[in-house]
Amino acid sequence: SAGLTEEQKEFQKVALDFAAKEMAPHMAEWDEKEIFPVETMRKAAQLGFGGIYVKPDVGGSGLSRLDTSIIFEALSTGCTSTTAYMSIHNMCVWMIDTFGNEEQRHRFCPSLCSMEKFASYCLTEPGSGSDAASLLTSAQRKGDTYILNGSKAFISGGGDTDVYVVMCRTGGPGPKGISCLVLEKGTPGLSFGKKEKKVGWNSQPTRAVIFEDCVVPVGNRLGAEGQGFSIAMKGLNGGRINIASCSLGAAHASVLLAQEHLTVRKQFGEPLANNQYLQFRLAEMATRLVAARLMVRNAARALQEGREDAAVLCSMAKLFATDECFAICNQALQMHGGYGYLKDYAVQQFVRDIRVHQILEGTNEVMRMIVARNLLQG
Repeated sequence: SAGLTEEQKEFQKVALDFAAKEMAPHMAEWDEKEIFPVETMRKAAQLGFGGIYVKPDVGGSGLSRLDTSIIFEALSTGCTSTTAYMSIHNMCVWMIDTFGNEEQRHRFCPSLCSMEKFASYCLTEPGSGSDAASLLTSAQRKGDTYILNGSKAFISGGGDTDVYVVMCRTGGPGPKGISCLVLEKGTPGLSFGKKEKKVGWNSQPTRAVIFEDCVVPVGNRLGAEGQGFSIAMKGLNGGRINIASCSLGAAHASVLLAQEHLTVRKQFGEPLANNQYLQFRLAEMATRLVAARLMVRNAARALQEGREDAAVLCSMAKLFATDECFAICNQALQMHGGYGYLKDYAVQQFVRDIRVHQILEGTNEVMRMIVARNLLQG
């Protein structure tokens, strides 16, 4: 909590307490039984965590991007997978709040901020992951409606959520032909693929989302036609900070687990904590965690202030934090020896849940491309 205001320390304490009492005791069960913990998330929403950086007039908490990062890091110490879904939900609500008109904001945001309803972000397709601008899902204008056809892949919450923020093609090829529609569950022609079996992130369902002649009112379009790709990318800048923050929480929890194990476990007649090699590794883990945290918080401030370098700083922070934090969790597992590989020990779940953070919200290879492009154009 170094460098935080008293108010931010309070948010952090509330989120850490919630993570310890409401999430951590159930983390293994949610993972094992693939439970989407709706009621727990609604309890989190009562604390203001359903629309953290959404405006208060539609039920949001109106907090900053730095406040948001602090909260997601804290929650992630209790269950990284559940917190990561909550971060995606928050991103969707923010997109409606920021780019929607007054009618849309007041229609969708209050029930999403309370988590009475849940949201999913639909950008990735079977044929367009990193190359998001080549998406094929089409929406053809017909009077006051769009006819939506296509499919989305790897959608967090897909099938279990109520509102889908969908990027689709309303114009020609490339990013300028993409628009953003909000689709509600129960729309005729909306269906879902099978629930994917994943290495981690098992407390949130992942499915394909399929559109077959879905009729969507023009009144459900966010922004103007052709603005969708810009909306998607602006959402992802925040999404990258959020997912990096979830990585920080997993790494923080893993450092504490390793610290405890080294103190308790004895080998060769003395605690592992007396081994200088392991002391040095623990010191490196803590140092890398603090470095990653500072980088994420710096990017969060830049995004909040609307600085010109915000997008590249978000990419740097996402790249650095997700790589470093995975390495920290993996090292913590190694320190546990054979015990670390047992599902009775939480460290293995942090490793499994955090691994995908290097892939989603833009792969870390794409993050390198964004940073390099910025440097070479400068």
